[in-house]
Order: sequence, then C-alpha cells, then structure tokens
Amino acid sequence: MKQKRRLLSWVHAVLALAVLAGPGLVPQEGQAEEAAGRTAPIKAAPPGRDTLTSELGPFYQEVAEEWKQKGYKPASQTITLPGSAIAAQSDPALTEGGSYEGKNNVLLWKSGRDNWIEYTVDIPEDGLYEIALTYHTYSDPAGSTVRRPVNLSLQMDGVFPYREARAVSLRRQFKDNLPVKRDEFGDDIRPRPVEIKEWINQTLTDSAGGYPQPFQWFLTKGKHTLRFTGSDPVVIGSVAVQPPVSIPSYPTVSKEYPAGQPKNSQVVTIQAEEMAWKNDVAIQLTPDHDPLSVPYADGYDRFNSLGGERWQTGGQQAGWTFEVPESGRYRIAMRSMQSYVSNMSVFRTIEIDGKVPFSELLAYRFPYSPKWQGTILGTESAEPFEFYFEKGKHTISMTATVAPFQSVIIQGNRAVEALRQADQDIRGMTGGEVDTNRTWKVTQDFPDLPKRLETAKAELEKMADGMLKANHRRDNTLQTMETAIQDLKDYLKNPNDIPYHMEDISNMIEKVGSLQEILVKTPLKLDQLYFIPAGAELPAMEAGFWQKINGSFRNFLYSFTRKRDAAKVDEDVLNVWVNRGRDYVNLLQELANESFTPEYGIKVKVNLLQNENLLVLANAAGLSPDVALGQPQDKSTDFAMRNALYDLSQYPDFQEVTKTFAPGALLPFYYNGGYYALPETQSFKVLFYRKDILNRLGLQVPDTWGDVYDMLPSLQQNGYNFYVPSGDFLTFFYQNGAEFFTGDGMKTNLNTPAAFKGFKQWTDLFNIYDLEKSVPSFYQHFRKGDFPIGVADYNTYVTLSVAAPELTGWWGIAPIPGVKQADGTVARWAAGGQTTGFIYKNTKHPKESWEFLKWLVSAETQERYGSDLESFNGIQFRWNTANIEAFTKLPWPKEDLKVILEQWRWYKEVPNLPGSYFLTRELTNAWNRTVVDGMNDRESLEEAIVNTDREMMRKEQEFGFVDAEGKVLHTLDLPVVKTPWEGVDRYVFQ
Repeated sequence: MKQKRRLLSWVHAVLALAVLAGPGLVPQEGQAEEAAGRTAPIKAAPPGRDTLTSELGPFYQEVAEEWKQKGYKPASQTITLPGSAIAAQSDPALTEGGSYEGKNNVLLWKSGRDNWIEYTVDIPEDGLYEIALTYHTYSDPAGSTVRRPVNLSLQMDGVFPYREARAVSLRRQFKDNLPVKRDEFGDDIRPRPVEIKEWINQTLTDSAGGYPQPFQWFLTKGKHTLRFTGSDPVVIGSVAVQPPVSIPSYPTVSKEYPAGQPKNSQVVTIQAEEMAWKNDVAIQLTPDHDPLSVPYADGYDRFNSLGGERWQTGGQQAGWTFEVPESGRYRIAMRSMQSYVSNMSVFRTIEIDGKVPFSELLAYRFPYSPKWQGTILGTESAEPFEFYFEKGKHTISMTATVAPFQSVIIQGNRAVEALRQADQDIRGMTGGEVDTNRTWKVTQDFPDLPKRLETAKAELEKMADGMLKANHRRDNTLQTMETAIQDLKDYLKNPNDIPYHMEDISNMIEKVGSLQEILVKTPLKLDQLYFIPAGAELPAMEAGFWQKINGSFRNFLYSFTRKRDAAKVDEDVLNVWVNRGRDYVNLLQELANESFTPEYGIKVKVNLLQNENLLVLANAAGLSPDVALGQPQDKSTDFAMRNALYDLSQYPDFQEVTKTFAPGALLPFYYNGGYYALPETQSFKVLFYRKDILNRLGLQVPDTWGDVYDMLPSLQQNGYNFYVPSGDFLTFFYQNGAEFFTGDGMKTNLNTPAAFKGFKQWTDLFNIYDLEKSVPSFYQHFRKGDFPIGVADYNTYVTLSVAAPELTGWWGIAPIPGVKQADGTVARWAAGGQTTGFIYKNTKHPKESWEFLKWLVSAETQERYGSDLESFNGIQFRWNTANIEAFTKLPWPKEDLKVILEQWRWYKEVPNLPGSYFLTRELTNAWNRTVVDGMNDRESLEEAIVNTDREMMRKEQEFGFVDAEGKVLHTLDLPVVKTPWEGVDRYVFQ
C-alpha cells in the first residue's frame, strides 16, 4: 500500500506541476466509479477569494489609518433621529412605532432572522462621525429569558466600511441578586443575575474590545442610508450621528482640578463582588482563599472576589457605585490578581461617572504578577493619578479591552494568510509528499512562493515589535514570533529548499494562529477598590509572609474536616445524581430551586456523581437515587434488562413529551415494549470544510458519496485528503437501507444485499479510495490544512469555534454526504451519541421523578439551562440539547443551524438489545480483516454476523427470551424508523 501511495503521489506531483505551469496539460475529468488514484482537473480559484481581507473587508484600524492619512477631520454637529423614523424595512409586521417605558416615538423591533431596518440621515458637513443608539432591551412577556447581547450589523450606504461593522453588540445590563446565600455545607451559592431594565445610551464600538474608543464613520455632506440587520428584538429610542469625543491627557486634565484636598483621611472601600452592574452574565464572582481577601474564606467557598477567567473577554464591563464624604483629590487603588498568562499584561478601560477622564485610562495596563498585589492607578513611572471628586455618589467602571494588542492580532492574521497560501502552493507543487531527492527551481518556476514567505516574515517582525511595545516585557508569545521569524529567514536563504519544509510551514501556521487565542483573553481578578484621599496612607493590600503561612496551614486542616462531594440519598427530597462537572450540577440545582420547586412544590437535591459506575454499586446496595442524569445512551437498557428502571412509556403523557425528539434518537432506550430513558443532549455529525482550500482547488462541497469520489483525485494530487472516522459503520449501513437487527429483535439483519453493499462502501473508502485508516485528531489536521474536508461531530464544531481563531470565516459545515435514492432524495442517515436521564424503579417518588424529568427536558428549561451555561462559561459550554425546539433558540449561527436541522431529519441510533454490544466489536474486527488484512469483504462480514448472532442468542437465553434448545419464547419487536423526521420542519427558522 505504501508503494502504491508513493506512486500515486509521484503521479499527482507531475500533474500538479503541469497544471501550475499552464492550462495545456489539464487531465480529463474522470468517473466516480474509477479508483481514487486517477486525477481530476483543478479549477482556478474564483476571483477575489485569495485573502481574508477580500472576503470580509479591511479591519477598522486599516480604514481609520487611511482616513487619517487623507486628513479627514472630526465633524462638529449632531443629527438625532427618533427611533420610529425608519425609511425602509424588510418586514413591516416586525416593526411597530409608539411609546415604551416613558419614551415616545420609539421603534419596537421584533425578532426575525435577517430582518433589517433603514434610516436616512441628512449630513450637514463632511467629517468623521460616531453613531450612538438609545435603546431598551425587549423580552416578550410570554417568551423566555434572554441574556445575550442584541447583535446587529450596520451597513452605510449599502456597504460595510470595515469588517467589524458586521457585528456590533447592544449589551444588556445585569446585577447579581445579593446578598449571597449559603448551602447545607456552609459554602456560598452563586447568585443569580437579574437584568436591569432601563434605557441605555451606547456609542457603537467593537464588541470584542479591540479598540479603546467608539467606531467612526466618514460621511460626506448630503443624505446617507444606515441599514441595521439583526435577529434579536430591541426597542430603539433614538439614533444619533455625532462628532467624536476627544479625550485629553492626564497632565492637561489634572491642571484643571481644584487644588483642595479632603481634610478627612478616611479611605472609601468597596468590595469588588458588590457590583452595581455588569454588561455580561459571564462576569462571575469567584472564591479566593488568600488571607486578605474579604470576607475571609475560613475553609469555605466564599464568593469574595470578582473575575479572573470569568472576566477575560473584550467588551465585558463591571461597574460600582461609591460615595465620597467630602470634595477633593483622591487616588484610586485596588487589590488585583493578574497571574493567568506568564509575563502577559492585560488592559482595562476605566471610566468615572460614565466617561474616561483622560487618555491614559483608555487601556490601562495591569502587568503580570504571580500573586495578589496592590495596584495604584498611575503613570508608567509609578506616579499616582489624582482624581477630583465632588462630595456625594459616583460610579466607576472597568471594561476589558485588548486594544494594545489589536495591531498584533491583525498582523498575525496577515502572516497566517501568507503562510497558508505558501502552504497550499507547496502542496500543489509536491502532491503533499516531501521528496528530498527532488531538485526544485523555486525562484525560477514558482517566484510567488518566496514572496509569500517574505510577506509573512515582514508581518511577524511587525508583530514582535508591537508585542514588546504593548506588553513592556518579553513573554512566550514573543518567543514564538521570533522563532518563526528566524525559521523563515533560514528558509529564504535557500529558496529552492522551501518545498522540503512543508510540514514545518504547516506547523508554523498553527503556532502563529494560536497566538490570537492568547492575545484576545484578558483575565483580571479584583478583591477590593479603594478611594484614598490625597496624602492619606495606603491600606494594606498584600498579605505578609506569616499571614500566608497561617492561611495555608488552616486550609490544609480544613481539607480533612470539610467534605462536600459525597452523593447521598435523602428520602424526604427528590434525589438527582448527575454525571457531569460541578458547573453543570450547581447550575441545575439553582435552576431547580428557582423554577421547579416553586411550581411543583417538590424539593430537589442535585448531587455530583463523579463516576458513572457508582450507579451500579449504589443500585446493588439499594442506595439508588430517584433520577440519574448525564448517562451514556446504552446505560438505560443495561439497567432495564435487570429490572432496575421505570418504564417511562407507562406515563400517560409520554408520547406528548417525546414529540420534540427525533424518533431515531429514542431507539436505544427501547427494550421489551417499553422506553427507559429520555435524551438530554444529542451530538450531531456534519461535513466540515475549509472554504479557502476548496475555493483554491475549484471544488464544490459534495452532496453524495459519488461527489466525494469525484473530488478525491483533486484533493490527493494536491497533498490533501478527505476524512471519515474509520469506526463509523452506522452511516453506510443505514444510508444503503440496511437495518442492524431483524424486526423481532432476536438476531442481526446484516445478511442482506443492503448490508453487504453498506459494508463494501465503508471499507472501499479505505481500500480503494485511500482514505487514512487512523487519524489521531481530525481537528488538528483540519486546522493545519492537510484534511480540508471531513465528517466530524459537535465537539469538533465547538473546538474550532473556541480554539482556532485564525480560521474564523474560513470554515463551514454542510450535511454529510449521502446515497441518492430512486426518488431523487439523498439519504443522510447518521448517529451522533446522546446523554440521557432515567428513573429508578425503586424510587419512592415515581410521579415526582417524572415531573422533574419532563420539566428538565422541556424546551423552556433546556433553553434556559443552555443559555445560562454558555453565558456564564463561554461557547465551549454550548449545550447541544436533544430538544429541537430549545436547540433552535440557542445562539447558533443561522447558516450553521440550517445545516444541523437538515441533518437532524436523518438522525438514527442503533437499538440496544441483549448481546448487541458484540455488534460494534465484530464489525470493527470485520473492517480490520478487510482493510488491514485484505480479506474478502463478504466473507469478513459473514464471520461478524455469525459471531454476533451467537452472542445475542447466549444473552437472550440468560434473560429468558430463548430456552436452552434455542426456541424463541418471547420476541422484542423493535420500533421502525424508515423515513426522515418531518417534525423538523416546524422548527426551521421560527
């Protein structure tokens, strides 16, 4: 096989060179039925698709710099329009003018996907303007709680002037429901956020905190059109086009302050956790055990500080109110912890009474420190700033910003794009195989390749300079940049050797791209804020040596005396054991206390189950909970076979409850006439593809497996490949019309033409079409680019969204390829895996347990639970609920949601029967015999059928379905799912 691949790679390389050299040697397009070694033509990439800039537009920083070079000046006049004065709209049914919360002439803009409104504004003079909106968040009284910002895009005269205008956010404001309550162990319970319902005036700015000041637009005198597009409901009070605000420096401002100092030297102290508001529920209180953290933890979990990794995203703002006893000059200090990324600074925009008092606070730097430290706001030379406060109440806010790193991030994007183009060039030249015996004339035949590496090196050098300037010290990110620069210099010394470094350049793309993930995070933890009269002594802000020793010793002792994690059974309440992390458990307990118990009058105790196998031991000991959650999908039938679970289909409203689940999702929970679980989460499989690479090769996203066969030659001759999980047999059997078991559920149903066809298609992908048999991480290969297309699941989607920022805008998803049917439809059957909840048969509260399980899997609860998880913890906690109604209301991008719902029609799992665990084992063995050992596919599958049927017979005899002579005493009679779920239709884009 290796010799075959070397020959194919050599052929591919020759053909690739012919294509790159000119159009005269393009091979003829082949047929899908032929082997994957045959080639197909490479089409030219569509125009305007070479760079990320051409796709999404320039960055705001680039446009603003161009305006500056052209000498554009700030405007001097403000134009204000009432919210109701829209000039055009996409759907009149979704807008309504009138009054709202004390304001007249407002616009109630209801939700609708891709709904837009337009305003026409008459500009009196050429100049630079800012745009401000007065708005009020809107929630339908009958609707669910929404905590995410109102996301809009803004086009000016039909175009986006810069890419950041595609996503601007109108943030909500919240406050924590204080004082903090405590649980039965004496630990603090995280307070629930409550939205502050009031009118907000916000000047549009970067939602990711990439710029310290609001966006500007250059507008010429005359009429202009502002088009807002969005999907979230909001009430717009007014739209103002206004001059930019100029912020002076500290020396200028301080000269204008009165000279008087407060006579009273009393320090005003406020606790950081007692926020007056925050604009993101993800900003969370955190426990801290430092001896000086107030209140002192004393061995318990006390929410005595704010932030850290719970306050690290650009644009997140926290605010406090305070009162000074007399007018005068004050200094501002705080206990801060900034120890999250070694030697990396973080930044905050600091406002007093709603305004940044001087430019030095636009992006105030908090340097790295491994411990709590006292931070006194001041100049880089450590001279404290003085602020003048009149007697009375004031506010202070701090907003996370990554503005000092923004230019570094932009240059990183450019460097990655240049490296990516170079990588694709090299793969096109070499066919993806490094041949050190081949001599190249790169500068003569491929002059663009060294130029791309020169561009990447230049951008990396700018990155390194900008990083050191912003961070003020060396760190690991700077070291990564400098290493990449040196490597590129070495490659460019001998351009003809560049193709030998294909893997090095590919790894460099990943390393440089991963820097953005670090740069966009800005974590900071606060304990207390101090307002100190000028001339007064500073409070103690750092614990001394003996205080730390004493605190550490006490915490060590408490670790032996205070146990909190042991799951226990309380007969007076509903006991729920959850096999998930503590964040999930705590949130479910809070949600049950807030919503379930008041409505149903049933007290619930949610316990953390650290190991799912403890359920087996607990059941044997008679200590089972009432309800178990977060269980694998095969666990319920394992318990049901042993008469340990409650048959949920006995409840009269079972059919009504299951309407929001795909019929194929319920198959694993069926056993002997009953259903023993309900799904909580449901993963999905979709086709992931790299837009840049497919565009460059002129390839379309495949719809059927025939399309995949057609595109494989073009992929492989350019050094790429298609990815299919080698163990995913279910997709190919189901798509070819096979069923795994007979209708009575007593043996396999694989001895059929459809099953043999599915098995052959599955193994042919690796035997004939040369797909990789073992891929440790599709995510890594997809990110690197050598697998630009492949079938993967929900976890890959989340990982790409969180951990591959350099690919933002460059990847997409589509329904998985399928098999075309006689009626023209494409069968896309696939599974994904689920987590489930079930009720134990020995529960003393069967009715209450069912009410809880129904409440949990309902659309309202699933949406609330999923929204809170993601709001508090980020997209990496996105909840892939099995309830389709709730799924459509979570913040999925509309195009991705459309794809997932299409695939949801074809969701189908394998039933769970006595002995059926042998099915996966034997089909895997059959695959190995056919693909690895070269055995005939039919003989191999027949052997798997015999072995699986034998094991199923043995288990059926054990559970009393078959007697000792093999006579069937009682059949299992499986439910049938033959057609895609039409129930999806009612949830599409509602």
